[in-house]
Amino acid sequence: MTTSPITHAAVSRRIPRRTGPRTPGRTWVLTAVALIALALALLLVGALAPPSAAGARATADPVGVWPLRPEPEVVAPFDPPDSPYGPGHRGVDLQGSPGQAVRSALPGTVSFAGPLAGRGVVVVDHGGTRTTYEPVAATVSVGDPVAAGDRIGTLQVPGSHCFPAACLHWGWIQGASTYLDPLRLVGLGPIRLLPLWRDAPVARVPPGPVAGRGSVVGWTILLGLFD
Repeated sequence: MTTSPITHAAVSRRIPRRTGPRTPGRTWVLTAVALIALALALLLVGALAPPSAAGARATADPVGVWPLRPEPEVVAPFDPPDSPYGPGHRGVDLQGSPGQAVRSALPGTVSFAGPLAGRGVVVVDHGGTRTTYEPVAATVSVGDPVAAGDRIGTLQVPGSHCFPAACLHWGWIQGASTYLDPLRLVGLGPIRLLPLWRDAPVARVPPGPVAGRGSVVGWTILLGLFD
């Protein structure tokens, strides 16, 4: 039996020639790798870039002044309790003298000024936060605007945490839920936060109305005072 020779023309007819690249997936793979590398590079640049000025301002503490002059000694620092009614200190106590001028630490508007549960209290609202001062005989009224350093009252002895000596209890509260260390306003103090509900000293405050301002307990919780 003889076979016919296979000519070059016959092979060409049987096997179609490739007109495109031999590895059509290679270009797609290279493109995907390049895109992934670019995305990682952009993420790295974003992580290493310094924060914007707006972001820095949003997280920075406001710059305040001491409420007593000259700069007083801190006799009791900020020390929030570990439980709602546990021992602690929701502000700082500053050593002073009877009749000494008490000043607003930040600009704002007086939101409370008067006696509360046997001691004089002044509260200044600063927008997102408010500062509290006690025991103080107020020389301002609710609604009065004050600048940082403006006199808001004089330091009293009754109700002092340092009785029979005089000292100012100074507090700083953010919104309606967080206590802050007021020493941060003068560049001191660690950042420590305490939910406001943990500081409601209901059991310690005798019941009784404050004329025109509701119950003592209600205002105590609202203003975040005493400890």
